[in-house]
Amino acid sequence: MAKKEKGLIVPDEIVMSKILLVRGKKVMIDRDLAELYGVSTKRLNEQVKRNLKRFPEDFMFQLTEEEKEEVVAFCDHLKGLKYSSFLPYVFTEYGAVMLASVLNSERAIEVNIQIVRIFTQMREILLTHKDILLKLEQVERKVFGHDQDIQLIFEYLKQLLNPPQEPRPRIGFRRKDELN
Repeated sequence: MAKKEKGLIVPDEIVMSKILLVRGKKVMIDRDLAELYGVSTKRLNEQVKRNLKRFPEDFMFQLTEEEKEEVVAFCDHLKGLKYSSFLPYVFTEYGAVMLASVLNSERAIEVNIQIVRIFTQMREILLTHKDILLKLEQVERKVFGHDQDIQLIFEYLKQLLNPPQEPRPRIGFRRKDELN
């Protein structure tokens, strides 16, 4: 996924590592976005507060104390948030796009384009995996009730491959001098 493009500022892997799943949404924390956009977290949040109408709930929301603790425990690069008295904001893909227009710097625009491309790639990958998971689920449902039947088939196969060792009575024509 990492592209060696001329204008690439940050490797795709770094951007991807900063995307978190909170409340069932893929988001990026204000601190990480500020770092990517080349501004301080304080300045980023100031711009957001000045333009609050541009950031509805589906673009941005503030973490609860429990969510903050979970994020800090999950992400090593966010250990510094543990001692912060402020609850961080997180931004969805749409919020990250809106941030670029609010910050209005060349770097913000370039990084924003990269972020949007990565979110799009992730969505495509998820759709591909979703199809595979649905197929697996269908196969699992078909096979679910057949476990005992399959075991029985294997038992019969083993019996056929390993016949009992007791002598069987001979079949066919026998001469008078032969025993039964």
